[in-house]
Amino acid sequence: MNGLLIDALFLGVGATAFMDILALLQKHLLGIPSLNYAMVGRWLGHLPSGRFIHRPIGKSTQIQAESALGWVAHYLIGIAFAITFLVLVGSDWLARPTLMPALGFGVMTVLTPFLVLQPCLGAGVAASKTPQPNVARLRSLLAHSSFGLGLWIAGLGWLI
Repeated sequence: MNGLLIDALFLGVGATAFMDILALLQKHLLGIPSLNYAMVGRWLGHLPSGRFIHRPIGKSTQIQAESALGWVAHYLIGIAFAITFLVLVGSDWLARPTLMPALGFGVMTVLTPFLVLQPCLGAGVAASKTPQPNVARLRSLLAHSSFGLGLWIAGLGWLI
């Protein structure tokens, strides 16, 4: 179990960092904004008081250190996804990482924002309440695909 956690820590942080690097490149080269993780922190900060759904999150009361909380949560979620991935594919995957399982898993993780985070932030299921739902969906899909690609790249780095 200890080995799984170390492997997942490396893969999760690596894949999440890769996802964030691509988001930064998209922002600076293409002007495509990325998710504001402070809003994730705000959402998490309201959970202890029993507030699960916001309409929208931007109008909810700010939480102290919400940006830091959101960023930490973002990386912890990446690690949790990596644990799930390794449980599904087996630790043998690390000996010979292949792209398709990692990419397929990354694509599947888009269900989390579509079905949990976006509705809770007031954006509706699969961003249905946003001004451009299909654009938001595509951006989420690209972000989570890049996470899957990052799993594979981090897995290749594990071989070094």
